[in-house]
Order: sequence, then structure tokens, then C-alpha cells
Amino acid sequence: MSVLKPGTNCLGIFAAQQTGLLIDASDYYRAFYQQALTARRYILMAGWQFDSEVALVRGGEAEQAGGEVLLLNFLDQLCASNPDLEIYILAWDFSAFFALEREWFQDVLFDWTTNDRLHFRFDNQHAAGATHHQKFVIIDGSIAFVGGMDICASRWDDRRHLNENPLRVDDSGKPYGSYHDIQSYHTGPVVRELLALFVERWTDSGADPLKLPVLEPAQVPEIPGGVPLPTSRVAVSRTLARVSETRPKQAFEIRNLFVDAILSAERLIYLENQYFSSQAIYWSLVSRMALPDRGRIQIVLMLPDRLPLTEQLFLGLPQMKMLSSLAQVAVKTGHEFAVYCTACVDGGQRKLTFIHSKLLLVDDRFLSVGSANATNRSMGLDTELNVSWEAGPGEPELGRALQAVRASLLAEHAGLFGQGAEERFAPVENLVQHLNELADDPLSRICRYLADPTHENVELLKTLEPIARLIDPQQPVDGEYIFESLTNYETSSFAKGIRRLSQILISL
Repeated sequence: MSVLKPGTNCLGIFAAQQTGLLIDASDYYRAFYQQALTARRYILMAGWQFDSEVALVRGGEAEQAGGEVLLLNFLDQLCASNPDLEIYILAWDFSAFFALEREWFQDVLFDWTTNDRLHFRFDNQHAAGATHHQKFVIIDGSIAFVGGMDICASRWDDRRHLNENPLRVDDSGKPYGSYHDIQSYHTGPVVRELLALFVERWTDSGADPLKLPVLEPAQVPEIPGGVPLPTSRVAVSRTLARVSETRPKQAFEIRNLFVDAILSAERLIYLENQYFSSQAIYWSLVSRMALPDRGRIQIVLMLPDRLPLTEQLFLGLPQMKMLSSLAQVAVKTGHEFAVYCTACVDGGQRKLTFIHSKLLLVDDRFLSVGSANATNRSMGLDTELNVSWEAGPGEPELGRALQAVRASLLAEHAGLFGQGAEERFAPVENLVQHLNELADDPLSRICRYLADPTHENVELLKTLEPIARLIDPQQPVDGEYIFESLTNYETSSFAKGIRRLSQILISL
């Protein structure tokens, strides 16, 4: 059963020449830096956050660069050395809630202190209460990067996730903890589709329409550090809530994609995400476990050990309740459900690797990565962008590559990256058992996820619950109810699973 359905859970399935993954910011920032050096006419960048002094390459690579490596200085230098180059940066016009975490006066810093051909815009043209959360870059229509990574402070790390790394410092030289994320890269016709999305966003932000030159796509060499996927097709999916009556366009392809992928699972669902609070994803997992005529599955979640304080207070509550409920459903329906985090032990104290990636893998035959968190707002409110690959019956090579991606990620989380341990994580059979054994080993970096004891305070929970609904809304704050409706699924496996679950619970 194919997961991808153009027009329903993806904008379309498009041709690609090269397509693959860049795991952790060391490889992505390097790839962006190298490709930007080759830019002929334009660089387009859309993100949730940018910081001017992020070092794109570090250590010996920075010494050998022979020029600027800090983001804004680097882009300014590119414009100075190439009179035909135009750079367009589109950043979310963040709310006051994030003011202390952001670089101030960026419209002045990026737009007024740099070359006239470097154009920076804040974009606040989105649904009420939403954010622009897409993170993608396009260079000359030849290559695109799409995923969960912003080029901003305190995000750089490599796949070793060392306790101490002298290169892992912010723009003030202050060390920060290890950080895990995923980006993708693409060449070929799919880049045109992503280019059209950026051009539309730029115009919708209130700027004059972009007039980009039509270029013959350059031949892009193999991406250093990339994990190539052997396929010529990639799907593009969006979340886009209605902005206003005059701009009614909306798309909930990512939500539909996650629901369809989860319900299609035969053996394994593997999810890495910064959060877990989405009602759509929760009920999809419940429904899949409740279907009586489908095989036993393993559900593996990789989440951060802890969120920043404010997010922990408001999003940790629904996350704790959902994870606890899913564990109970798994026991009652005979499936395996396990949640892990990854951390180091340093002087008796756990040091987490912050999980920021947004990845869903099903049965080693379907993979989606992008900007969408497993939250209500990413499924129905924020502006999001995901890409996906699906191995059909005649594509065993792609299936093996997706299995290798999963095994490599688990080896990385276990602190075994680069040590030839990937084959230990490749088999699906007894995967949860194997991960549990690692989690019980005090020397392993994979740990069992434990709920924050703060949430055991019942009175505090009652106070926080209505605030949590505002922090992670299911729809535009002042709009109609457009999300989490099950009416489209009344005759689907989704609804059948819910009914079956009700029967099971009643009988217990």
C-alpha cells in the first residue's frame, strides 16, 4: 500500500537527480558553505531564525577557507566578489515571546550594513497565532536544502556528540550542549518546485515579486558528508493555515502524510522529534495499535531528555499524558512502545544530546524529514515543509538505504557512530528489546525517557493545561475549527481502529 498520495498528503512527487540527508549541522553548514561559494546569480534562504555570526566551517576547515566563514560576513563577501549575485533572506518575524533568544535589529544588521544585493525581510504574513517554521535554501535553481536546521547560534554539532568539543561554542565563545538535527539535499526538477514555494512566500510577505534569471542547472558534485538515497523521486508536503478571507489558501498535507504513514505500518514506526503533543499523531498511533487484523508493531520514539523550562512547563504536560497513554494502549493491544533519549554521563551527571530533528520512518520503506514537529501547531497552524521518500515493491535498493539510515541514526544515539556498529541496529526484529538492553547499560548513551516529576503536581497541571492549549493550538487563534476533525476518516482504518480500541478497553 503506497503512502504517498499527491493532492492529499503531498503537493506532488517530483523528479530528482541527487537526493539524500545531511545529519547534524557540521555537515549541513559545510555543504551550504561550499555550494554558496559556487553561486552564480542567486541564493534564497527561508528560516525560522538566522544569526549573523554563526561559523559555517570551524577548526582547520576555517583556517583553510581563506575568507569569511561567519554567516553574514560570508554572504556579504560573496556579493562583493560577484556583481551578478543576489541574496534573498526570509525570516519569521518572531513574537516578543522569543525576543530574549534572538539577535536584535536584524533588519538593520542584515539589510542596511551589507551589500545592496543582500535583501533581508521579516515575514509575518501567516495565520493568527502561527509562525513561519519552514527551513530551506535554494542556490541558482541547482540545489536545495530542506529540513529542520536553521543557521543560528548553538545549533552546530557533529555526529560524535562529544561531552566536550572546543568547536561547539556560540558566537561569544561560550560552550553549549550537544545537538542533533537533520537536513536534506536535492538536485534536479524538484528544485523548481521548491523555488516556486520561496517565490510565493517572498511575494506574500509584501515584497515586490522576485524576477530571478532562468539558469541552466549546474552539475552538482557529490555532497561531502551527505547520505545519498538511491532514488529519482522525492515528495514535497506542506502545512499552511488560512491567513485571511482574502488569502484562503491552506494545506494540511503533512498531517495527512503522518496519519497515512502510521496507519500503513506493518512492523516498525520510528520517530525522532523535538516534541510530542500532536493529537493527530497520537490518535493515529492509538488507531494503528487497535487494528486487530494487522501484525504486531514496534513503536520507537527518540525525544529530548528535557525541553527548555517554558516549553517543558507548557508542552511537557500533553506530552507526558500522551506517552503514558500510548504505553498503556501498547500493553493492552500486544504491541511494543518505547521512548528514549540520548545523553552522556559526565562526572555522574547526565548531559543530554538535544534532539531537534523531525523524522518519521515506517518499515524501512518510507521516510519523511522536514521542519514539522510532532505538535498540533506543526500539523495544522504553522507554515511547515517536509520531504519524503518511499521505496516501492521494485526498489529494494532504496529500502536498504532507508534501513541503513535508521541503523546509522541509532548507532549515533548510542554513541557508536563511526565504530562499525550500524549492523547491530539494522534488524527490525527485537529492536525494542535491543534498545532496552542498551538503555539498561550505564555506559550506553541511549537512556529510557523519564517524565519530568514536575508534572506529578496535580494542582500545577490544572493551572497549566489551558495555557498549554494556547501555546500549542490546533487551529488559527481567531479562525474556524479546521484541524483535528475526524470526519474525513469516518470510513477509514483510522476510525475503525478507534472503534476497535473502545471495544478493547470496555472489555478489560
